[in-house]
Amino acid sequence: MKKEKIYRIFSHLPELKTPRLTMRKMLVADTADMYDYACRQDVTKYLTWNPHPDRAYTKEYLQYLGSRYAVGMFYDWAIIYDHDSKMVGTCGFTSFNCTSDSAEVGYVLNPDYWGKGIAVEALTGVLRFGFEELKLHRIEAKFIEENKRSLRVMEKVGMTFEGVLREGMLVKGKYVNVGVCSILRSEWEAMQKESKTE
Repeated sequence: MKKEKIYRIFSHLPELKTPRLTMRKMLVADTADMYDYACRQDVTKYLTWNPHPDRAYTKEYLQYLGSRYAVGMFYDWAIIYDHDSKMVGTCGFTSFNCTSDSAEVGYVLNPDYWGKGIAVEALTGVLRFGFEELKLHRIEAKFIEENKRSLRVMEKVGMTFEGVLREGMLVKGKYVNVGVCSILRSEWEAMQKESKTE
């Protein structure tokens, strides 16, 4: 896979649809919805970033993302919950290894919407795009070891737990253990065939 293809596709981020979600690029108009969860300690506890201090910070961040989208160098979708048209989180690719046809994914969800299967649905949509549109061979996800909720999301979409990178990341001044899960295109395709025969 060539970097140029990635830039070309993501400079016009395609909208993804799942049964309950619309996934599109993040907009400055999403400031209030994003700040609702990005300001919370329970959201950022297991993430690499700190809570947003105020709405102005969130707005500035979304303005910055607009410039990254324009050049095809940001790969994250806003998750819009169709039931109330609210942006409830994000899901997408955090990085690509073009040489190996692989990528890493990540996601974050407003805690008010936890327990509804939204993260699983969004991640499934991103995996489908990765394997069917980008023709990736492998997609992986990482989580801080204590974040068992995130591990469950990965397992529910068919990812396999591969192990722990001991003190593999420096997060907020502390070295933390990082779990790794992955799924291969052959495994994804087998899952799709199985679901069609059920």
